[in-house]
Amino acid sequence: MKGIAYGGDYNPEQWPEEVWAEDMRLMREAGVTMVSVGIFSWALLEPAEGSYDFSLLDRVLAMLEANGIAADLATPTAAPPAWFFRAHPEALPVDRDGRRLSYGSRQTFCPSSPAYREAALRMARALGERYADHPAVVMWHVHNEYGCHNAECYCDESAASFRRWLRARYADDLAALNDAWGTRFWSQWYYDWDEILPPRATGAVPNPTHQLDWRRFCSDELLSLYEAEREVLREAGPSIPATTNFMVMYNFDALDYWRWAPKLDVVSNDHYLQSADPESEIDIALSGDLVRSLAGGRPWLLMEHSTGAVNWQPVNRAKNPGELRRNALAHVARGADGIAYFQWRAAKAGAEQWHSAMLPHAGTDSQIWRDVVQLGADLRALAEVGGSVGTAEVAIVWDWNSRWAMELPSQPSAELHFQDLVRAWYEPLWRAGVAVDFVRPDADLSAYRLVLAPSLYLVDEEGAANLTAFASNGGTLAVGFHSGAVDENCHVRLGGYPGAFRELLGVTTDELFPLLPGESVGLSDGGTATLWTERVRLAGASAVTSYTSGPLTGVPAVTRHDYGAGAAWYVATAPDPSTLAALLDRIREEAGVEPVRNAPPGVEVALRRGADADFLFLINHTSRGTEVPVAPGALELLTGKAVEGSVRVPAGDVAVVREPRG
Repeated sequence: MKGIAYGGDYNPEQWPEEVWAEDMRLMREAGVTMVSVGIFSWALLEPAEGSYDFSLLDRVLAMLEANGIAADLATPTAAPPAWFFRAHPEALPVDRDGRRLSYGSRQTFCPSSPAYREAALRMARALGERYADHPAVVMWHVHNEYGCHNAECYCDESAASFRRWLRARYADDLAALNDAWGTRFWSQWYYDWDEILPPRATGAVPNPTHQLDWRRFCSDELLSLYEAEREVLREAGPSIPATTNFMVMYNFDALDYWRWAPKLDVVSNDHYLQSADPESEIDIALSGDLVRSLAGGRPWLLMEHSTGAVNWQPVNRAKNPGELRRNALAHVARGADGIAYFQWRAAKAGAEQWHSAMLPHAGTDSQIWRDVVQLGADLRALAEVGGSVGTAEVAIVWDWNSRWAMELPSQPSAELHFQDLVRAWYEPLWRAGVAVDFVRPDADLSAYRLVLAPSLYLVDEEGAANLTAFASNGGTLAVGFHSGAVDENCHVRLGGYPGAFRELLGVTTDELFPLLPGESVGLSDGGTATLWTERVRLAGASAVTSYTSGPLTGVPAVTRHDYGAGAAWYVATAPDPSTLAALLDRIREEAGVEPVRNAPPGVEVALRRGADADFLFLINHTSRGTEVPVAPGALELLTGKAVEGSVRVPAGDVAVVREPRG
C-alpha cells in the first residue's frame, strides 16, 4: 500500500447485514483504506470441529474489495469457541496457584496445549487456502495481542514443555542447569529433569534464575505459536506479508520483542494511553521510538489505539479537544506508516461495549466522528511521508531480560521499576527535541554518538563488552545505578558494583544504600535525589556531583571517566527531574548531539527522512500558539501552504513541514 494506511478493526459479524452498506459509505467518507477483519470470529467460521462456514467472510471481503478497502485478514485464534473447550478442557490455562480457569472471555487457552495448536493451525490453513489469492487481502494478521491474558500457564503440559525448552537451552546437561540456577542454595539441586516444575506458588521466594528462565520460556512458547501459524499462511500465500500486534506500552512486559520482531514481515503495535498519566504524549513517543527500533528503523504499523476512552482502567477518561489528532500524528512522527483503531463501530454489547471507536454510539453527529474524518484527510495529505525513516544519534539500551530480572522479588529495593527508570532518562531528551533509538545491549552502536543505559541490571559478557567497546572507540556512554550487577543467569558479579562496568566507569561500590519511599538526599549541584544511593569509591573516574546529606555525605553520586577515546558516566542515584535533565543536557552536548530543531517548551519535535526531503513534525501540546524555524523552500503539508523562515503551530495543533534536503 502507498502512503499512510488508515482504518481499524472491523467486526461486521456484530451487526445486522443491512448495517454493512452504511459502514462502507462512512468508511469512504472517513478515508479508510485498510481494515482488520475476522479477529474474533472463530466461533462463526468453525461452528463445529472441522466444519467451516466462510459465507459471511466471503461477503465481507467482496464488499471491501468493491469499495476499494484493503483487508488485513486475521486468524481468529485468540478466542477459541466454547465447543473446543468442551472437547478439550485440558487446554484451559492453570494459574500460579493451581486453579484451572474457565472459558468465557478471550485467550483462555494454554500456550503449550497440543489440542489448541492443532486447532489453531487447522483454522489458519483453511483461511490461507481459501483467501491467499483474494484481491482484497494485503496482509495476514496472526492471532491478536499474544500474551495479553495468558502469557503464563502453570499446568502439567506447560511443565513438560518448559522442561523440553530447558533441555534445549542447557544442551541436555542437568549439571549445567543446576549451576546456572544456583540450586545448591536452599537444597534445590535437581537429579532428574522431571523434578523441575514451573515456578508455581510456594511458601517462600522462588529461585530467581528459575523465574527468569520461566519468563524466557513463556515468551518463546507464544512465539512458536506465531511462527507455526505464519508458516502455514506462508505456504498458502508466500507473497502476502504477515504481522501480529505487539503491545509496547507502559503496562505490558510479558514478551521479549527483540526476539519476536525479526519474525514479522511488518512490525505492528497496539498502544493505549494511561488515564492517570498527565503527560501520556511522552509514553506515545517512547513507545513509537521503541517500535521503530524493533522494526530495524523501518516504518511500522499502529494496529490499535483509541479514539477516546478505553474500558479497562479504573477511570476511563475521554480525550481532550485535539488529542485524537495529536496522538495519531505523533505515531506517524515516530515512524508509523499506518494508523488504525479498535474498532470501527462501537459495540452495543459485549465486554468492550464502553470502548470508544471510530464510529461512536452517538453516530456521525459527534466530535469523535468529525475528528476521525479530519484525520483521514490529514493522512492523505501526508502520503509522501510514507516510507521515510527516523534519524537518531542517541540510543537507549532496552532489554527485557534485564527488566524481568530486576523486578523479581528480594531485590535491594522493590521501588525500582524498569519502565519508570527508562522514561525518566527518555523524558528530558523528548523535551529537548532529541531523536532517540532503542537498542539491545549487543547491538551495532556505530551510528550513535551517545548511548544511555538507564537500567541494565542484567547484562551478559557480550553486551557488556559491546558497550565498553563503544566508549573505548570514542563514544559517550552513560550508565544508571544498579546496572551490570548480575550476569545472564542472575548471578551477582563479585568484586564490587557496578559489576560488569567497574573498569569502564572507573568506580567501585562496596555497599548499596537504597532510600525509603519519600526519603531524599541533597546533591552538591543543588538538586536532590531519591530511590537509590550507593557508596562509590573512585578508581580512575572523577566526581561530578556528590551527596550533601544522608549517610553518604561527600560520596560521589555522579562520576565521569575518560575511557579509551571516549567517556563513561555513572549516575549512581535518581536525581530529581530538573537535575537529571541538566545532567543529560551536559552529557549530550559533550557528545556533540544536537536537537532535531529548537522549539519552545511543550512543542514535540520529530523528524522523518525521505529520499530527497526531510519531514519535520511539530506537535504543540500547550495552550499557546508558537513559531518554529524551518528551512528555505519548506511546505506545510497539512495545509498545503508554503512557509518561509518559520511555521506557526497553533495551540494544541500539529504542523508537518517538508524541507528540501540541502
